[in-house]
Amino acid sequence: MKSYHFFKKAIFVFGIVFCFASCDTEDILPALELSASDTNLSEASGTITLSAILNSAATQQLVIPLSISGTATQSSDYSVSASEITISAGTTLGSVTLTGLQDNTVEGAETLIVSVGNVQNVILLSETEITISVLDDDSDSDGDGVLDANDLCPNEAGEVDNNGCPWLGFIINEVLYDPAGDLAGDANADGTRDANEDEFIEFYNSGPELDLSGYTVSDASSLRHTFPSGTILAPNGVLVLFGGGTPTGSFGGALVQIASEGLLNITNSGDVMTLADTSGNVVLTFDNSALSGNPDESYTRNPDLTGDFVQHAGIPEANGDLFSPGTKLDGTSF
Repeated sequence: MKSYHFFKKAIFVFGIVFCFASCDTEDILPALELSASDTNLSEASGTITLSAILNSAATQQLVIPLSISGTATQSSDYSVSASEITISAGTTLGSVTLTGLQDNTVEGAETLIVSVGNVQNVILLSETEITISVLDDDSDSDGDGVLDANDLCPNEAGEVDNNGCPWLGFIINEVLYDPAGDLAGDANADGTRDANEDEFIEFYNSGPELDLSGYTVSDASSLRHTFPSGTILAPNGVLVLFGGGTPTGSFGGALVQIASEGLLNITNSGDVMTLADTSGNVVLTFDNSALSGNPDESYTRNPDLTGDFVQHAGIPEANGDLFSPGTKLDGTSF
């Protein structure tokens, strides 16, 4: 009897050892996310790419069934290139295409709700359902006078001259008052880092054409810049004002100037920059008193134009860049 128990115990121990040696999970299931190239589909043959994305390469071919619901009707409002997305072994991505179908019926904006059906061998993330608006170019959903097919903000009343989006006004979008101490701080891209010359203020005109001729920029103590005659900023135009140097590059197509008084002199420990019109009326201010005294990077709105001011490099879209004068956070033009 004793030897029998010993034999059972030996088998149990061997089983544990064998499991540790050979029962280790070979495949950690990849995570699946669904994405769309846009969330507005024009009925005038507009297209949207729906993609299924894995966080690691598939070890075998995966077929991702799609479930499409909503108020839009397939074959009359839209078509889809396939009812499922195939991800080939060794890859991380598969896609299908949605196409808007033109008609002459006033329907208003309709919806498509795309979700992932039952799928094996993956972990579904929360981003596996997407709502898409199918725009009706025969209607104007927000009543702003811009047909939905041409309206960049179809669900929010805006201005005809701004493609159906509301004007945001004239704003400061980004400010660099503490350039990094080495060449990484060369914001004006002239090959030299200079504590004063590489400071900048980025202005954005979300409004009708604006004549800045004679407007001034001052810090808490002195006049720093007077905009020269002929400084006209177009609707949705950008102007970057550097402290000095020789700004080099396109800066996203922005209008670029250097401070007429030789520097901006934005004090790190706390300063207020003021833009005033030709009558001395305050148009904009930027107060860095509550911000870091030595950020070694710019402060920028996040999201661009509408968000609060935060340090630039830590924003995912910035890809670690310390500043983006004249462009959006990700370096693309406005």
